[in-house]
Amino acid sequence: MQDDPNLPKNPRSPLRPLPGLIFASRWLQLPLYLGLIAAQAVYVVHFLYELWHLIEAAAGSQTALQALVTSIGYKVSVPAVTLNETIIMLVVLALIDVVMISNLLIMVIVGGFETFVSRMNLEGHPDQPEWLSHVNASVLKVKLATAIIGISSIHLLKTFINADNYTDRVLIAQTGIHITFLLSAIAIAYTDKIMSGIAASNKH
Repeated sequence: MQDDPNLPKNPRSPLRPLPGLIFASRWLQLPLYLGLIAAQAVYVVHFLYELWHLIEAAAGSQTALQALVTSIGYKVSVPAVTLNETIIMLVVLALIDVVMISNLLIMVIVGGFETFVSRMNLEGHPDQPEWLSHVNASVLKVKLATAIIGISSIHLLKTFINADNYTDRVLIAQTGIHITFLLSAIAIAYTDKIMSGIAASNKH
């Protein structure tokens, strides 16, 4: 009887016990990603807590205003403080910081699980992230580095707005750290570009 040409010639053979165990060990990362989901839930609670304090402070609550001033590290020379543009800006930047960190967590959870644990089979799903369709370890590293730069930028902006409450040493140190993150991201992206070029040339 002639073989069916539609059947695969080399069917996938089951893994031997030891390689199978090693390969299955990737599921040990599952509790780590579940832990990051729990951490994101904590960030959501913190975001809503700070947002509620901002709304209360705008309505005239001195208790909520003092809580905001303490949380953002804003120092005033007089005991009574009013809700001004600087305080609002610092609180909003803190909220944006929480959102950006949450976005970073999503990239790590979804991208890491897809890359290192198991396929999520989201092809064709209307909510599939655009970057997930071509994610790999290199792409994930570049995106994480870019996200970290964004978070560092928010922190640096918060520091400069509230510069009177920081020493020159702290300002210089934070600027240096931000530049280091920026150079690291450029180096990672450049290295990925070189490796992609080498891989493409090897195929030809």
